[in-house]
Amino acid sequence: MEGLYHHTNKQVHEVQSYMGRLETSDKESVHLVENEIQARIDNIFSNLERLEILSSKEPPNKRQNAKLRVDQLKYDVQHLQTALRNFQHRRYIREQQERQREELLARTFTTNDSDTTIPIDETLQFNESLQNAHRGMDDLIGSGTNILQGLRDQRVTLKGTHKKILDVANMLGLSNTVMRLIEKRAFQDKYFMIGGMILTCVIMFLVVQYLT
Repeated sequence: MEGLYHHTNKQVHEVQSYMGRLETSDKESVHLVENEIQARIDNIFSNLERLEILSSKEPPNKRQNAKLRVDQLKYDVQHLQTALRNFQHRRYIREQQERQREELLARTFTTNDSDTTIPIDETLQFNESLQNAHRGMDDLIGSGTNILQGLRDQRVTLKGTHKKILDVANMLGLSNTVMRLIEKRAFQDKYFMIGGMILTCVIMFLVVQYLT
């Protein structure tokens, strides 16, 4: 399990570094980078499924810690998946706006002999669509921010739970040691008591024999 865990953790860090290439990629290569990142994320999810099975087979004293480590990796890759989807949605909105702008600029006006007719209604509708798209993107970014914050809070909670479990495990280990010492002392005291009783009986027997 350790080898697969470290390999998966390395993959998570590689995806994090790949995410930085999205903002700097041009229109022709950004799709390739997105596909590469998604393929790596899918591979990580596949490894996590195997890690969950392997962690359930760990010895009882290591099982909880192994599950916590797997859960932490799962939260990290879910965070990356959400970030990738947010980027893809922003790119889609941006490309849609660029297409609409190009269509507007390429539109030919209708001219008459005495005046020029400009499709004002369509222009207003286009501006309204742009504003709606901006609002939708802002809502999406806000939602993505809330999701990321929720993942961070869950990770902090998970670390706190991990620490508490380790503390309890250490306390249980100490309690087991104390119980073993108590049982050993009780076992020794039992033999001391029996030996003392035998010695007392011998002394009493010798005293009676001497006095009689």
